[in-house]
Amino acid sequence: MDKLYAAFLIFLSYFIVTTFIPNNADSASKQPNATKVTKKSSETETALFAGGCFWCMEHPYEDQPGISKAISGYTGGKKKNPTYNQVASGATQHVEAVEIHFDPEKISYNDLLEIFWRNIDPTDADGQFVDRGKQYTTGIFYKNKQQKKVAERSKKRLEDKKLFSKKIITKIVPAGQFYPAEEYHQDFFKKNYIRYRVYRAGSGRDEFIKRVWGDDREHKISKTTFNNATGPKLTYIGNKKKSKSHLTKMQYKVTQQNGTEPPFKNEYWDNKRSGIYVDIVSGEPLFSSKDKFKSGTGWPSFTRPLVQENIVQERDTTYNMVRIELRSKSADSHLGHLFHDGPKPTGLRYCINSASMKFIPAEKLKEEGYDDFLSLFNKGI
Repeated sequence: MDKLYAAFLIFLSYFIVTTFIPNNADSASKQPNATKVTKKSSETETALFAGGCFWCMEHPYEDQPGISKAISGYTGGKKKNPTYNQVASGATQHVEAVEIHFDPEKISYNDLLEIFWRNIDPTDADGQFVDRGKQYTTGIFYKNKQQKKVAERSKKRLEDKKLFSKKIITKIVPAGQFYPAEEYHQDFFKKNYIRYRVYRAGSGRDEFIKRVWGDDREHKISKTTFNNATGPKLTYIGNKKKSKSHLTKMQYKVTQQNGTEPPFKNEYWDNKRSGIYVDIVSGEPLFSSKDKFKSGTGWPSFTRPLVQENIVQERDTTYNMVRIELRSKSADSHLGHLFHDGPKPTGLRYCINSASMKFIPAEKLKEEGYDDFLSLFNKGI
């Protein structure tokens, strides 16, 4: 009986140890630097930004559509698996950063950048607000050539806005190893909301953002979708059905690689129908048939934009020429170039690639969700 009882106690002890006490592998998975790290799905991409205190940079991204995770952590240094105290001392050369996991079908990398700019002081080389030192400096860490290109254009647009009296010094550099911060730093604004709000307000960040950006401090997510592996997919703004399909090779070449389609061998160069032309990627309205004219160049030409703010002008020095490149605001699509040899009244010629646009006939404006422009063509419908 004693032997049976002893055997039962041994079995019970083994059962408790193996069932309720985690082994070393399980314990390792619960260490701080493994927090919130999961296998990235094929539909998810990552972006890496440094904007000072990561508590303040994680929050702006958390509730955005298409973002599954915003992880606080460290990047840019050489020491492996640094701790918060080591980074905060400045000895490791890391910066506090956030790694954004996002679905490019729902939110674009360009949108992430717009949110980033609206939450930092890009002119401060020594830290951010009350937090001083290299560990609190800003940076954009790109994961591929596409992200680099989009980031550089985004920074150029910010410079052109002239919102700041000082030079924008935020660097755009290749991404290195990212180390998630300790668990107590993750979702800090949720776990310690009052402390977070007091710190953020007291830091001067909110006051700075309000003064610089005013009513534009909350970025409106564009209905633009991207897939860096296969090229953009299109979603038309205003279309309740939101039809989607892959861009053609020519559409991708033109909008994403600054290509030019052949003259006289493109879809709209000789289109005489009434309607509007929208960005092939985002659907933002660009031009109207009312302003289209026959230029003899073999490309669609317009005297002016339909919605001026949807067209961005950039200096283009390629092919040993100085030209004015035209890009769409939300999708950052390459559209064409602007020349000063057009007819009156503007004297301008917006020379646009057909591949960068979709034509919406006047009779389908309501169906496609562009009701605001119906009044332009009422007589012809």
